[in-house]
Amino acid sequence: MDGTLRTADGRCVLRFERHLTHPVEKVWRAITEPDELRHWFPAEVEIEFHSGGKIRFTQGAAATTGEILELTLHRVFAFSWDADMLRFELHPEPGGCSLVFTHAFDDKYGASSFASGWHHCLDGLAARLVGQTMDWPTGLGDLHERYVVDLGLDEGVLRETGGGYEVRFERQLIRPVEQVWDFLTGAAEPPAAADASATSATSTDRPPATRPQRGALPPVSFRNDQAPAGSVTVLEPPNVLEYAWLADDVEAGKVRWELAPGPGGSRLLLTQSVPTAFVDRVPAVLAAWHTHVELLAGWLRGEGRCWPEGRTEELTRHYASTKP
Repeated sequence: MDGTLRTADGRCVLRFERHLTHPVEKVWRAITEPDELRHWFPAEVEIEFHSGGKIRFTQGAAATTGEILELTLHRVFAFSWDADMLRFELHPEPGGCSLVFTHAFDDKYGASSFASGWHHCLDGLAARLVGQTMDWPTGLGDLHERYVVDLGLDEGVLRETGGGYEVRFERQLIRPVEQVWDFLTGAAEPPAAADASATSATSTDRPPATRPQRGALPPVSFRNDQAPAGSVTVLEPPNVLEYAWLADDVEAGKVRWELAPGPGGSRLLLTQSVPTAFVDRVPAVLAAWHTHVELLAGWLRGEGRCWPEGRTEELTRHYASTKP
């Protein structure tokens, strides 16, 4: 894994560095000429090749624009793509050159999709430089999930609210909203493994089909033992399901699942409100939902797994310092 994530000037910045056994001039052509870019860049491009020149990006039927922000021959090619900023830097070194690529953007939790996508693109660039072609894979699920963990995007967050606290997980998922919703409600079979290394789920592993209804218990895939479920209070298929969670059979707070489109799939926002009286439960609640979302992400990659033994206990220790 060679992509790293940092924050600069209030924006997220992904950084990749690749050492290439090719002269600067050859790599420069591969990163600036449209006929070369088409072999590895994720869009068709038309470039007015001068500082301030316009760039047009075409992906299928969608077209967007950008502008060249910095251009130094054989050294720097930097440009905007909508609101994002991309920068290629080349540095001569013995036997070739180093390429430093950065992508600045605002959507922190989209970083896993961006990172896995650029990782593959740069692999495609390396292949092009030796005269090979590398097709875009049918799925980047495993690579995506490794970046989720490596970039720290799997961590739950605790926020103080007026009446207590909110446990919050935001996660980019590799499937579109409708597929995630259908999976959670058991309305569709788990997807086939997206990557050769994934293990396909069997029909006996899938959650039972349960059509959510207001006033009824939520389907099992929306709940776990750290949030004993009461009735569904908000239902907006395929985007929102909220239910009351219970302590001693009394409503203690809310659990809310929200799904929205995100880069390369969908974005999950999962929250649970925790009153001050139950603050001692926070590490276990964080751990349970962390495990839950990991399991969901695995299922969406085609893995069929039960609740992993010992994982929640391990994560409870991890989150122990999170308790206010």
